[in-house]
Amino acid sequence: MSTVTPLTHIGPTHRGFPWKNIATFIVIGFAILFYLMPMYVMIASGLKDATNVSIDRMWELPDSLSGGGFRAAWDQLGPNLWQSFLLVIPATVISSLIGAMNGYLFSKWRFRGSELLFALLLFGMFIPYQSILIPLIQFLDLIGLYGSVAGLITVHVVYGLPITTLIFRNYFANIPYEIVEAARIDGGGLWQIFRQIMLPLSLPAFVVVGIFQFTNIWNEFLFGLTVITNPREQPITVALNNLSGSFSVAWNVVMAGAVLAAIPTLVIYVLLGRFFIRGMLAGSMKG
Repeated sequence: MSTVTPLTHIGPTHRGFPWKNIATFIVIGFAILFYLMPMYVMIASGLKDATNVSIDRMWELPDSLSGGGFRAAWDQLGPNLWQSFLLVIPATVISSLIGAMNGYLFSKWRFRGSELLFALLLFGMFIPYQSILIPLIQFLDLIGLYGSVAGLITVHVVYGLPITTLIFRNYFANIPYEIVEAARIDGGGLWQIFRQIMLPLSLPAFVVVGIFQFTNIWNEFLFGLTVITNPREQPITVALNNLSGSFSVAWNVVMAGAVLAAIPTLVIYVLLGRFFIRGMLAGSMKG
């Protein structure tokens, strides 16, 4: 018979010092500080009085929390901030819904010439804004939408359709076609299947598209400058540019205005960032 050697004392497993983890954390920490520095300078400068804002003192904290230039920035940019919300929310919702319908049709109800039509639609992503600016303004003037928020919403909806259609098409392509077939056998029609089956399943894609569209439309400058001529109705980005170009406005007000303009997109990413990652992992960004 073979004998089994009894186990002697088993000591704890000794591992080396986690230098890699520490180095990773240090690099990530420096990267975070590097990207947060501009935000810190804007907030600190916005909270200071006009006499305390200078390059030599930009790293210093404000002497008091009196508000600095934020009150003046709000008084001058408040109406434009509201106009940006009136623009971004409808444009994001409408472009997302139309993109969802397009993606559903191109992925589950293909027809003759659908691939060519889809390629032509995607070609719209590569058309520069500047190349279509004059005919765009002429067309908006022809249909009576030039100079209005409704016209600017229309522009962003049309320009957002290529990317929203692409994202939804890729997302719906990962949903088994048997679900659509089963619904058709049960008597479901084209739009009934879309409303009752595809829409409830596409929430992750809606989050991805919503964040993408909200950010792009909020930060857009050229269309807001050219389509709307009334300064009080222009988006916050155009108003901030006009504010920074005024010699009568102190830099603490400009910095405070930049913070006000950045807050909505920052809040969107903080609240919905994890859902954005889930949406991408769910397949909505797969090619």
